[in-house]
Amino acid sequence: MSDRLELAGRALQRPLCNHCLGRLFASVSSGLSNDQRGAIIRSSLPDPPKAPEDRKTCFICRGLFDEVDKFAELAAKSTKGYEFSTFLVGTKIDAELVENEEAFWTEVGAKETESLKTEMNREIGKVLEGKLGKSAEFANPEVVYLIDTRFDRITPDITPLFAYGRYRKFSREIPQTRWPCRECRGKGCPHCGGKGRMYEQSVQDLTGPIVMRHAEGTEDFFHGMGREDIDARMLGNGRPFVVEVRRPRKRTLDLDAVQAEINASAKGLVEVEGLRMSNRAEMRAIKESTHPKTYRVRVRFQHPLDHGKLNELVTSLAGKPINQQTPNRVAHRRADLERHRTIRDIKVESVDGPEVVFVVEADSGTYIKELMHGDEGRTQPNVAGLVGVPCEVLELDVIGIKDQGA
Repeated sequence: MSDRLELAGRALQRPLCNHCLGRLFASVSSGLSNDQRGAIIRSSLPDPPKAPEDRKTCFICRGLFDEVDKFAELAAKSTKGYEFSTFLVGTKIDAELVENEEAFWTEVGAKETESLKTEMNREIGKVLEGKLGKSAEFANPEVVYLIDTRFDRITPDITPLFAYGRYRKFSREIPQTRWPCRECRGKGCPHCGGKGRMYEQSVQDLTGPIVMRHAEGTEDFFHGMGREDIDARMLGNGRPFVVEVRRPRKRTLDLDAVQAEINASAKGLVEVEGLRMSNRAEMRAIKESTHPKTYRVRVRFQHPLDHGKLNELVTSLAGKPINQQTPNRVAHRRADLERHRTIRDIKVESVDGPEVVFVVEADSGTYIKELMHGDEGRTQPNVAGLVGVPCEVLELDVIGIKDQGA
């Protein structure tokens, strides 16, 4: 104890407010504010100097703690009209004050300190809790107040709203997400007819803006568990997705009503089910998932094949690995890599002359069309190569995703 009192005596050779004195011993005890701790330490010294009446003369903070209420009031005003339940405060302190504090710690030999920035964050947060009737939270705050104490500038960072669902896509003419024109990058040009995008509608367009409108946000993003080709339908148990809405003013949504509106306005192109609130962690998990998928693919061979022999040949692929070089059809936008995937199951569902319907279960990321026709040898082995007859893919549907929600 005597060592700490000696340190306090050295420190008080400079004018210090109780906040800045107490912060020199912040890790010594808990349950006290630095202001209270500083007052106790000061009173424990023989004939100590009084705390500055004008805290602007404090050697460390220069009166910054006199502005805590002002910063809290400005912060509260900056999120007026936003619905949220948790928040966090972060401050930017004048670099000169920060450097001066660190030099002072070294000068007096203080080692149990807390920074001015950390205390300001906490003190403003305590006042804000009272003003807002909301809780400060470190893990997943819905609002982060970024307070520049130098210029009284408040920038509220509003955490996005996330909504999870599963969609089925019944059209072969719309992509999953918005597809900006490659020529003009969304500005509008002759290539895209001045629209700025290659397709007028997408699954994102039929879902995201409706969620965004109900949340009164500014921008929507669509995150799917993989994606299907534009000309492929998404059927079965549907594809999991998360809509992200930036800067939402509302967080309590009637998601049953939102889902009903999406399905009514989509007019049979898309159907959504299971809409519920989500979070960033689930969104990331969905984007990174690698669940197997089941497909139905209709193929036309150059001439009819014997059903039994065909089934015998293609089922030899079941449980086997295949090598797929980036398909020719996407080579312009994807790196030319070789991928190794496993065909978990494959069977002939029906045969009608030269047209054959296959049901295939494969690893996530398998190019099913190329599995059928071989893509000029870029997929090996492939169905056309096994049967010795060239083929073309007529239709492709995703009929199941084996994720945990299925």
